[in-house]
Amino acid sequence: MSTQLTDPKKLKNAKIAIYAAAVAIPLVVALLFKVKIEGVTYLHFLPALYAKINAITAVFLIIALYAIKQKNIEIHRKYIRRCLVLSILFLACYVAYHMTNDNTAYKGEYGNVYYPLLISHIILSVAVVPIVLFTYLFAWQGDFIKHKKWTRFAWPIWFYVSVTGVIVYWMISPYYIHN
Repeated sequence: MSTQLTDPKKLKNAKIAIYAAAVAIPLVVALLFKVKIEGVTYLHFLPALYAKINAITAVFLIIALYAIKQKNIEIHRKYIRRCLVLSILFLACYVAYHMTNDNTAYKGEYGNVYYPLLISHIILSVAVVPIVLFTYLFAWQGDFIKHKKWTRFAWPIWFYVSVTGVIVYWMISPYYIHN
């Protein structure tokens, strides 16, 4: 990053913000699942949109990985930042859809594939938030040794969550009911 985060107070605040996000995001999402805004029928397109966001995120993660392997730090930074923005956009779309629509039940014959994918996707999507944010923080600080260590598990988890998001959507999409 262009400036290192060396002020201990700012670093402490950044860590507190990451911990807060790691707790708040899944809690808020879970609470918002209980909130239903009735009469909003025009958001039925969102699952397809957030599946596309997941697909683009997976491609951008590959580009970022390739860029850093080529020692192209600037391209790596750009694509990781794009992935972060896409993740925020995904979360907004996901919450908007689930606040306005009922959950869709999977009715396919491959539940033995669908449910383990869905469960692992959900668990890792919660875990990936602090992992990615700390990995990003280490780069921001200029601590590239920690950044590289954390990236060894942050990248595959983030990539897995992105790809399984697309697969889960693809498997359940025939069962969506559009009001």
